[in-house]
Amino acid sequence: MDVLTRNNVSISGVGAQAMVLVHGFGCDQRMWRLVAPAFEARYRVVLLDLVGAGNSDLTAYEPGRYGTLLAHAEDVLAVLAALHLHEVVFVGHSVSAMIGVLAAIQEPARIGRLVLVAPSPRFLNDTDYLGGFEQADIEELLEAMDDNYLGWSGAVTPVIMGHPDRPDLAAELNASFCQTNPTIARHFARVTFLSDNRADLARVPTPTLVLQCAHDALAPLAVGAYLHQHLPVNELVVLDTSGHCPHLSAPAATIRAIDHFLLGKTPTPES
Repeated sequence: MDVLTRNNVSISGVGAQAMVLVHGFGCDQRMWRLVAPAFEARYRVVLLDLVGAGNSDLTAYEPGRYGTLLAHAEDVLAVLAALHLHEVVFVGHSVSAMIGVLAAIQEPARIGRLVLVAPSPRFLNDTDYLGGFEQADIEELLEAMDDNYLGWSGAVTPVIMGHPDRPDLAAELNASFCQTNPTIARHFARVTFLSDNRADLARVPTPTLVLQCAHDALAPLAVGAYLHQHLPVNELVVLDTSGHCPHLSAPAATIRAIDHFLLGKTPTPES
């Protein structure tokens, strides 16, 4: 199977430069539907599903290979190579932010700009680092997934989305989680929540936008500050919104922040 079919690649828009948008844990490329169209008039917009998610080839998900995020970064680079793309704008949400970081380190010529949406290089707290979770928190989360994946997703998605006044958003995220193969989801969750990419940040050669939400249960403000301090060339924008998915809950603000970054304007906090 070719890589474009394996990752369920879809392409729209026009322009000499490509923008590649990659989803987070438990999601697929449909989560970009409120953001991607805004860039189709200027960019060749490329969407894909990580192997194991959405309409990707689920049979290609081998736990041994996908035991680290680097395998997904290699998949992204394989897609870019198949499309003969260089200097792309890579937009990655949550765990895919770090996948983009790894891809940019591996092949800098392929990625010209990085946009990290609600990123975290490490979810676990550490000495002089606040990731948001203690080891016991993560173990409890993973055990709950093992015991009752559907029940876990129903409980955790409102927390992730962070907009109790908009239950439709949590319902959509929950539906996406529920459509994910539970065995793959449990494995990918371990890879996601136990990864530590802090040491990779200093190696990123790519101009980067760190796009964070002001109130995010998965990535507290300290995480954004850490990224801002350790990425060599970056801008930090904190959106005045809650939750971990601003591309769904605050798409207009997300689009404005990305636009400012790509046009070389000084980003300002957006509501």
